[in-house]
Amino acid sequence: MTQRTLAGIIAAPLLIALWVVAASEPLPYVTYEPGLTVNVLGSHDGEPIIEVAGHRTYPDQGELRMTTVYVSQPRPARVTLAELMKDWISKDAAVYPYKAIYRENETNAQSRQQGAVEMVSSQDTAAAVALDQLGYQVKPAVEVLSVLPGTPADGRLQVRDIFLKIDGKPVTSSDQVVKAVQSAQAGQPVHFVVRRDRKPTPVTVTPRVKDGTPVIGIQLGLGYRFPFKVRVNLDQAIGGPSAGLMFSLGIYDTLTPGSLTDGRSVAGTGTIDESGKVGPIGGIQQKIAAARRDGAQLFLVPPDNCKDALGAQNGDMRLVKAETMPDALQALKAWDADPDAPLPSCKEDS
Repeated sequence: MTQRTLAGIIAAPLLIALWVVAASEPLPYVTYEPGLTVNVLGSHDGEPIIEVAGHRTYPDQGELRMTTVYVSQPRPARVTLAELMKDWISKDAAVYPYKAIYRENETNAQSRQQGAVEMVSSQDTAAAVALDQLGYQVKPAVEVLSVLPGTPADGRLQVRDIFLKIDGKPVTSSDQVVKAVQSAQAGQPVHFVVRRDRKPTPVTVTPRVKDGTPVIGIQLGLGYRFPFKVRVNLDQAIGGPSAGLMFSLGIYDTLTPGSLTDGRSVAGTGTIDESGKVGPIGGIQQKIAAARRDGAQLFLVPPDNCKDALGAQNGDMRLVKAETMPDALQALKAWDADPDAPLPSCKEDS
């Protein structure tokens, strides 16, 4: 046996061992893969996803599908070389540097909490935009977006409580709520009246001092007083603001005669603000792939995502640019009347 042969025999197991270690070691990257799509005109756990009380509703046999992305979790979850290579090669997946997606010390619990807050805000803004489009007056309000477990507000205040009064004074801003809590003396309760299930409800919470400041453990945000009950019921594991456009279209469709889909399958994505403007989202190519996989025939694209959308594998699924919720409505109505109608589309210079 030559020296070279012997060296090769010794080196081979070492190389295999190094490859095994490299394939299992965590790497500083995040992977995006096509996720679930959910028909917002459908049901969840036996209940309609779009829940309405106090207004007639109109079933639509078609589909308005919100789209999601499977994103690898923040540390200590790990992305291995094998997983990285699989998604690097895939035409429908993507790989990003870890720091481009997560903060350095961000935990999975923090990520999920932020996603839940964004989801609540997105749903309520979507409802406000849909009702405004239908001519209803929708009044802004200060709303509870989240309640942290184990804090003074836990079990007392609830997500979507609307603040009406604090210590007998009408609430006009979120700053007013913050100042009332932070100015409370040690052991002094704060008396709220909130709107819950469309009824005024008194709630008393005693702040706890944290880092020298009295807190009750809630996150506030913009909410709305609706003329009747409109609510979105969705799996709590799904978070983020990117389904705003699809929620708004679904609520509009549910509250109006006829069908926005003509019995077909429409998918899309995009945040929405109180003016109805559609904003950019992450993972557009993965969302398009998920919609194509689940049989959508048309996909609504936020204008700022058009450039990346053109690189997606959309197959025969039509990509339609949606700058605002009213624009999306008009595009769907035109498509219902004629599937070959000219519609706003993404272009190479978008």
